[in-house]
Amino acid sequence: MRCVVLDDYQGVALANADWSGLDVTVIRDHLDDPAVALSDAECVVIMRERTPFTAELFARLPKLRLLITSGMRNASIDLEAAQEHGVTVCGTGSAKTPPTELTWALILGLARQLVVENAAFHSGGPWQSTVGVDLAGATLGLIGFGHLGKAVGRVGKAFGMDVVAWSQNLTADRTEAEGVRLAAGLHELLEQADFASVHLVLSDRTRGLLDAAALACLKPSAFLINTSRAAIVDHVALLEVLRDNRIAGAGLDVFETEPLPLGDELRTLPNVLATPHLGYVTQTNYRTYFREAVEDVHAFLQGTPIRELTHSR
Repeated sequence: MRCVVLDDYQGVALANADWSGLDVTVIRDHLDDPAVALSDAECVVIMRERTPFTAELFARLPKLRLLITSGMRNASIDLEAAQEHGVTVCGTGSAKTPPTELTWALILGLARQLVVENAAFHSGGPWQSTVGVDLAGATLGLIGFGHLGKAVGRVGKAFGMDVVAWSQNLTADRTEAEGVRLAAGLHELLEQADFASVHLVLSDRTRGLLDAAALACLKPSAFLINTSRAAIVDHVALLEVLRDNRIAGAGLDVFETEPLPLGDELRTLPNVLATPHLGYVTQTNYRTYFREAVEDVHAFLQGTPIRELTHSR
């Protein structure tokens, strides 16, 4: 089976699994239009949502039989189109701890101005130029309280933070079990938060949820952290509050276009601490992704696909 692995940015796909017996091509650079490179591929392995698989792309890949994504959810795959073109879509396991850890890396980096102080250390700049923000006693607002939101909240409580949470269907019994307060609404949560962290799944009702009116509720001293999905936060509104210093800063790991264009204004703002969608990028996750991708290929070849992602009509 001719397999192509897309977007292997770090060049580690082959080292993290036993691909023997498979005809594998690895592409490290992101391709805006991958159709030509995939013209002979019977199987494609993609990393999360780096390359969307749209109906138009499926139509241009008549030889494609199997598409494998890391993780068991990928909003950038048109599962209905895959089904219509006879393409089986399978996923892999994925650990929940890496995004939690990166969320805290961003929070701590913002609170203690680590980038500024580290740059000064290496360049011979001033010895101490910033004053850090205390976490103990500060309010951590969690927008979303699923597995990741809960895990982030537990760390916040360990730091001595007051933790408050909100999502559309969240109830007090769920928050109270974690020692977390329930906010009456999104705007109330944002008004209280010193650090507001997004942990929602992107859907029709969460797209653009943090709009201009919502962001206006944040205090000038507050920080916004988004390791979930970029489209949950209105991009234009976010740029405005950051540009005008109406919030203290933002920690971002997700962007509507990835890789983020070099000319994007987010790259120029000093109150933005950003990472290139590293939330899931850890050794353990990569080993799981690629080893289970190989398992998916062999199971498919044996006529018994595993970890299938299907479109429900």
